[in-house]
Amino acid sequence: METIILTHGAIGSKADLNKLEEALLKENNKVLSFSFSGHGNTDFETNFDIEQFTLEFEQFIFKNNLIQPSVIGYSMGGYVALNLARRSPSNINKIVTLGTKFNWNKEVVDKEIKMLDPEVMQNKVPAFAKALEVMHGKNWKELLSKTAELMKDISLKNYLNSESLRTIQNKTLVCVGDRDQMVTFEETVGVYKILPNANMCMLPNTKHPIQQLNVDLFAQIVRSFLES
Repeated sequence: METIILTHGAIGSKADLNKLEEALLKENNKVLSFSFSGHGNTDFETNFDIEQFTLEFEQFIFKNNLIQPSVIGYSMGGYVALNLARRSPSNINKIVTLGTKFNWNKEVVDKEIKMLDPEVMQNKVPAFAKALEVMHGKNWKELLSKTAELMKDISLKNYLNSESLRTIQNKTLVCVGDRDQMVTFEETVGVYKILPNANMCMLPNTKHPIQQLNVDLFAQIVRSFLES
């Protein structure tokens, strides 16, 4: 039985991973997930950055007495998983990233931050704003503000630069949707080529939101990778 941890994306929570968890459980895996601090009605910690989330991920592994679980990280969750592999490679086994963005230059950050304005969001996509409020509670606007700062921090510190990626020896499957409008094929291929022990997969007819993922197809791909 394979032990798998699912990690969610920015402004998401473990609830986003429910359908994927169900699909993976059908494959006789042990599947766990959790929400990073400040997400899904969890309290904010003093810090809100990749290093804090990496620490929380590591603590989750220790708290549950897990021995080298494999990880499926969606979007920011994949970034956190690779950052843990960079810091403490022996704590996890294989890594699957799904729709993880690696290129965080100033132009990208400025574009993404504009979409995190809660007032604009309420006016243009009120249903999405309401869904965030339901998922994260009264602090949903603060979460958007902190996420904007998180993006700036990633751009500044560039945790997963070429040099650090080359140190990650964990077997990794880097996945991107063919219709992902946030993550480019080029940046995904670039990381795939740098990682020493990586495979890559492009998912057909797949956009960035995990809610639109063909979970059965993705579960089959994951199973093949984990068994290889």
